[in-house]
Amino acid sequence: MSYSVLFVCLGNICRSPMAEAVFRDLVKREQLDKLITVDSAGTGDWHLGRPPHEGTREVLDRYTISYSGMKARQLTAADGGSFDLIVAMDTRNEQDIREKLGLSAKAEIIRFLSLLPESGIIDVPDPYYSGNFDEVYELVKDGCIKLLEKVKERLDNGR
Repeated sequence: MSYSVLFVCLGNICRSPMAEAVFRDLVKREQLDKLITVDSAGTGDWHLGRPPHEGTREVLDRYTISYSGMKARQLTAADGGSFDLIVAMDTRNEQDIREKLGLSAKAEIIRFLSLLPESGIIDVPDPYYSGNFDEVYELVKDGCIKLLEKVKERLDNGR
């Protein structure tokens, strides 16, 4: 059994690639990289083919988390059938994902911070506008830890 996770934000250069890299790092540390695949995408097309934002790269470098080979891509209708779980970084992107994929998508779609209800925050702030990549990293790190627990349970239960 395998499990696949797709993180989605607006441009796929700040939040979702940060989540992809952090989650991929956790998965690798748990030696689950043969069972769990991880990717990220954006709902918009402004940054296609670009590497993660400099602020995202700086934070990931500080924590020695690899983002090697990552390039921005846009969410496609096929993603709804290719992934088990699609994780939206905010409410607006969650709505856009649901509109793009429609009801036929097999993927479960959740909002990232639903994993951290204790945070009291609904949406992961967009550091492209705020510049606060450290705040986003802390939310992403904590959320990815919770997400990995959830995915491991699903793998143990056969879904």
